[in-house]
Amino acid sequence: MTDIDDRPTAGPNPLPGRRGFVLTGVGLAGAVASAPDAFAAPVRRPEAAGEVAREAAVPFHGPHQAGVVTPQQAFAAFVAFDVLATDRGGPAAVFDVLTKRARALTAASAQGGPDDRLTITVGVGASLFDGRFGLRSRRPAGLRTMPAFPGDDLDPDACHGDLSVQVCAEHPDAVLGVMRDLQLALRGAAAPRWRSDGFLNPPRPNGAPRSIVGFKDGISRPDTTSEREMDRVLWLGSRSGAPAWAWGGCYQVLRTTRLRVEAWDRLPVSEQERAFGRNKATGAPLTGTKETDLPDYRSDPDGRKISFDSHIRRANPRTPETADSLPLRRSYNFDRGLAPDGALDVGLNFCCYQQDIGRQFEAVQRRLDGEPLADFTVTRGGGYFLVLPGVTDAKGKLGASLLAD
Repeated sequence: MTDIDDRPTAGPNPLPGRRGFVLTGVGLAGAVASAPDAFAAPVRRPEAAGEVAREAAVPFHGPHQAGVVTPQQAFAAFVAFDVLATDRGGPAAVFDVLTKRARALTAASAQGGPDDRLTITVGVGASLFDGRFGLRSRRPAGLRTMPAFPGDDLDPDACHGDLSVQVCAEHPDAVLGVMRDLQLALRGAAAPRWRSDGFLNPPRPNGAPRSIVGFKDGISRPDTTSEREMDRVLWLGSRSGAPAWAWGGCYQVLRTTRLRVEAWDRLPVSEQERAFGRNKATGAPLTGTKETDLPDYRSDPDGRKISFDSHIRRANPRTPETADSLPLRRSYNFDRGLAPDGALDVGLNFCCYQQDIGRQFEAVQRRLDGEPLADFTVTRGGGYFLVLPGVTDAKGKLGASLLAD
């Protein structure tokens, strides 16, 4: 149950001199929904990577696709495809291939075996409904092209797509092996548009894993073990406004965000903590002592401990109006070595799932506009997708309800 603080948190207390500590040439405006705690909810902590049993394969069949509420594996790849055909048979052929390969691979025929906990999660983008395949009337109202938000520098070649495919496993060679398999199987039917790989840092010394900038990431989130909670904030159903073919699915937001770590690392730890609203070593909110403590805004009405401009207070002010705006985060770090300018090319593959992109992701994104962390990030790619309903049995196929006459 969500704990709501009914005391308003808006107020004139920005971080002192927050523009002053940004180095010349690295100031970036915009929201940072990709940073730790962007969508933290006062509920149970997710299982840490080291706490998840890894001896069994994750089932492929079910009412929902795996890879959404599945405890996070250590490695992931996000890839978008464009369907090459120009008639209704194109998507049907692609979904047929993806179903057959995902069913076989997740049944432990993938490199590494069942201990990899492999999941393959497939979604569709707004462009699939553009008229090429006779699906225009079936596009859900909530599925649209991801816009550019303040501070974004989107690369058209790294955005959007007809399909999204998310591959997660406990070892990087398993992820790579599956990606190679799928790309070969889809040759001539769908072409890769963009791809971004990611990893989780193991928890140290315990609790939530740490992000690229050293803060604990994903400390709290919606309770994925509660069917009632997931039906309320995640899965599409009769009360969601989505068409019946999409029931059992959910909306996915992907954003590839680069972090300006050279500038960030020059900040005093105290300024980093004020920007987040959390203690760097323990992960505790600045009103608490441990990472699982809830931010106590009621005892901090003037924002002296957790600034009104801090990341956690903007992302989740814990008011009645914001109680239903938190999606389910499932993000991964990336490290691509050096950028052409010689700077480190590192950041976050931000991924979240929800029932309503506007009410959930975009509402949080708007609240984060102009926060101090925005000066250290720039989003270059990603997109909005709808994760298809699951395949319930050995005769079913991904996308069957979408393509049904």
